[in-house]
Formats: sequence, C-alpha cells, structure tokens
Amino acid sequence: MTNTLFGFAKIVPKSEHFTDAQDAILAIVEETRAEPGCIEFTVLADADQGHLFLFEEWQDEAALKEHHAKPYTKAVMDNYDNWLAEPLRFETMTKLM
Repeated sequence: MTNTLFGFAKIVPKSEHFTDAQDAILAIVEETRAEPGCIEFTVLADADQGHLFLFEEWQDEAALKEHHAKPYTKAVMDNYDNWLAEPLRFETMTKLM
C-alpha cells in the first residue's frame, strides 16, 4: 500500500469571474509542480458549464498540507472566497491497488 494521495477539486466560479479563477489557478501550476511532494497537478475546464477541475497527486498527506500552506495557494483560495458561485469541493482519496 502506498501513501500516495489523490485530490480532485471542482471549482465553480461566478460567470463574471470564470477567467479570473482560471488565470489564478493556472498561475500557480508551475510552482506547484516544482514542490517536492507534487506528482501531478492538472487543471481541466468544462467551459460550457463554467466549471474548473483539478486533478492532483501527492506523495503523502504531509506534502498536500504543505502545498495548502504555501502563500501562492493561500492567495488563490482568498480570491476564490469572492469569485466562486458555490463552495470549492475538494475530495482526497488513496489508491487501493
């Protein structure tokens, strides 16, 4: 069994902030991917529905917690407080096999 942690996030911005929300998350992709515990950090969009999604893979829970503590991650989350139409949905899971 591995400690690898997978994260899936659904981000639903207010229509007037879709571009702001998208640009904010895209701006931290390279920094996030450079973090020692980051295995995967991919941003996806369903532009027709106005939703953004994240697929993340981290070495372990500690690496994910460290990512959430980074100033650039916190800055995105602070902006999302005003830009989102519904609360950010973030699920974590582990691989069974």
